[in-house]
Amino acid sequence: MTGAEAVAAALAAAGVERIHGVPGGGSSLALIEAAEARGIRFVLARQETAAVIMAATEAELTGLPGVALVTRGPGVSNAANGMAQASLDRAPVLLLADGFTGAERAFADHQFFDQAALLAPVTKGAARAVEPGAAAGVMAASLLALAMQAPRGPVLLELSAAAARAPALPPPIAGAAPPGFAPGAALAEANRILSAARRPVLVAGLEATEPAACAALRDLIARLGCPALVTYKAKGVVPDADPLFAGVFTGGAAEAPVLSEADCILLAGADPVEFIPQAWRYAAPVIELATAPRPLAYRAPEVALHGPLAPALVALEAPRSAWAPEAIAGHRRRWRESLGNGPSGNRGLSPQAVVELAQLACREAGAEPRIAVDAGAHMFPCTSFWEARRPGDLLISNGLATMGFALPAGIAAAMQDPARGAIAFTGDGGLLMALGELATAAVLGTRLTIIVFNDATLSLIDIKKDGRSIPEAALGWPEADFAAAFTALGGTGLRACNELEYRAALAVALAASGTVLLDVRVDPASYPSQIKALRG
Repeated sequence: MTGAEAVAAALAAAGVERIHGVPGGGSSLALIEAAEARGIRFVLARQETAAVIMAATEAELTGLPGVALVTRGPGVSNAANGMAQASLDRAPVLLLADGFTGAERAFADHQFFDQAALLAPVTKGAARAVEPGAAAGVMAASLLALAMQAPRGPVLLELSAAAARAPALPPPIAGAAPPGFAPGAALAEANRILSAARRPVLVAGLEATEPAACAALRDLIARLGCPALVTYKAKGVVPDADPLFAGVFTGGAAEAPVLSEADCILLAGADPVEFIPQAWRYAAPVIELATAPRPLAYRAPEVALHGPLAPALVALEAPRSAWAPEAIAGHRRRWRESLGNGPSGNRGLSPQAVVELAQLACREAGAEPRIAVDAGAHMFPCTSFWEARRPGDLLISNGLATMGFALPAGIAAAMQDPARGAIAFTGDGGLLMALGELATAAVLGTRLTIIVFNDATLSLIDIKKDGRSIPEAALGWPEADFAAAFTALGGTGLRACNELEYRAALAVALAASGTVLLDVRVDPASYPSQIKALRG
């Protein structure tokens, strides 16, 4: 087989179903052709970072590697933000990029820079299959295995046109077995601390979204009868409707009341990259369960169990806690009340109303879409008031918190599960950064509703100006008509300035088989109090 065919064989062996990307010259077309022959679909994005976000979202939802393809030079540099998002959200992504042969480098500087060096801070590894006869398939298989090792993350393979065309060895058939969980002194110490605790509190993080880990974690909190919080990435690991659900953990102020009562805190798959940069607030001993040792501990645990989460969670002894159900319910109620941002005002709908009315409309229509949430002030009502039942119900860029995430993530989620579809909640600033992907959504026709919180302002940054005299144009822009923009690109766009118009637009969107954009005028006045309640 050729080098391109060997890479495609490695992708197929890893369970890859799609490649997201923006092709160029060189090896791109050979890879697309070879992948298609293996039943791997190529999805054309409009921008390289969006393609990587799509691949990372697919990896998050399937538990398998995601793959993105770009050209050399500007393709790689434009993909860097997406690779940073994959890195900081622990998503296993293989970036396939065109490369330069040694012969080309003897005379060509055009578009050349050290691509691996550029991405080194946000990749777990890289390889260059650039000379004819290079073991491209072997390299691809090795990099895919590395991406899947804990902690998961992105990798880079450069493949030149010459190596893509030349004969190459097939990839290896199978990789090494994943490491197991070995009970020992750490488990005994964890059980000793937990047995002495009367009021433990559990915090579930992104690593707990794996199905077996999620099931074991739900069983553990049921045995303990203790309050459980989730990070943004772990929304749904403990359902919002569970009587033991106590709120969302960020490291801020909103969850402090329940954690201040804890005499033991279990961090179950909660990666420090998920927490905001504020000092740890609690004196209770910490038991950490993680797939691998943390390079940076937010707070040094009394004991850490490293390896697969599910067997470690099962092995923990769980004496019934002293928590009363009404005490947990009270903490959950006060957490929600502290984050409320009130009724709609004269300037548009309240952000909370945008979220809650959307979920109500979904329930009335019998729909259960996943949601993708962009960075910005609107993320707080989305993560607080959208009720999740399962891992993956809410998708968000948490570790990097990049704008421009929601739309490509929503497209990928809708493709991955067409029956459920998706909603992309995005601010106007985030959508302006990903505007080209409106064309991607219109062409693909995925079952996607795009809801734009349109206030013509960088609301979160506006809150942070803290009395500074900042020019108006530095934090805002003229209000854009996103509905008209999407209509011009071949989609269906609707505008809503009040609750009546919004309800009608939601009904149209949820009845549609393709993508509909709702351009919603929102009142940002309530954001400051909500953010203060969250972060202190």
